[in-house]
Amino acid sequence: MNHLIYAFTGKNSFWRYIIMVIAVFAASNTIGGIPLIVAMIGKAASDPQAMARLAENPMNISVLGINPNLSLGLMLFPFIIALLAFVLLIKPLNGRTVAGTINGTRRIRWKRIFVSALVWLLLSAIYVFVQMKLSPGDFSLNNTSRTLIPLIIISVLLIPFQAAFEEILFRGYLLQGFAVLTKTRWLPVLLSGLFFGILHAWNPEVKEYGFFTMMPQYAVFGIIFGIAAVMDDGIETAIGAHAANNVFLSVMVTNSSSALQTPALFEQKVIHPWTEFWGLLAAGIVFLVILKLIYRWKDSGILFRKLEVPERVVASEQV
Repeated sequence: MNHLIYAFTGKNSFWRYIIMVIAVFAASNTIGGIPLIVAMIGKAASDPQAMARLAENPMNISVLGINPNLSLGLMLFPFIIALLAFVLLIKPLNGRTVAGTINGTRRIRWKRIFVSALVWLLLSAIYVFVQMKLSPGDFSLNNTSRTLIPLIIISVLLIPFQAAFEEILFRGYLLQGFAVLTKTRWLPVLLSGLFFGILHAWNPEVKEYGFFTMMPQYAVFGIIFGIAAVMDDGIETAIGAHAANNVFLSVMVTNSSSALQTPALFEQKVIHPWTEFWGLLAAGIVFLVILKLIYRWKDSGILFRKLEVPERVVASEQV
């Protein structure tokens, strides 16, 4: 099990993890936010009411009159900067590598990313198809004749960076850090999943439906991918599924309270948060079962066993 064991190498004082989290989000919100801020100032100067409209849903900057596909690109750019900051800091701060954070080795298993993305896309398509059949009035078809192709291109090119950053940070870096701290597997999965949920507390869905309604969805999303990371000894499957999930939502289905405000093919006019929760949980379980069959995960009980570190693995600085 290279992924979690690798965390015991390098520099592991927990303050280093705190500094990393602060640094990547600082880079994201300063350097990464410059193009967005410039665009917002330009539009606000010509339309004094623009900022008032934006206040209703800060994630939907297209209300400023910015092309919605350009808006998506501007919203995703900070994640690229955050990922770049992580790549630049992981070696000097922790004495480790990005590939090691992904799976504890020097090689990234690219095929796993694409396979898991395909599996999640199929599950998402089935779920939305069932929703449309059961509640056809909840959906409407948008006129996307001019925007769909650019949306697909921007989503496929940029969203994987956003998904990769979040998975590398939460299911890679922080999962490893919590493993060093607790010497367990299940507790890091839980903690990183909860932390993932909390950092999504500013999403517009939370404002619309409430913290305690939406947090279970985010936490379950993170925990499912955390389990996949432990069982598969790396986060490639989580990266692929996360990217596929967000690309699918960006291109196929949007709603007025979504964090991804795009000219998607369909708009979901009525949201049932707890139905979405149970659907996500079911899809996650099926996802894990399919991956178990594909990759022949044999040790199902490993999640709850104590993490034993070989004597040859000695960190230069412990927590």
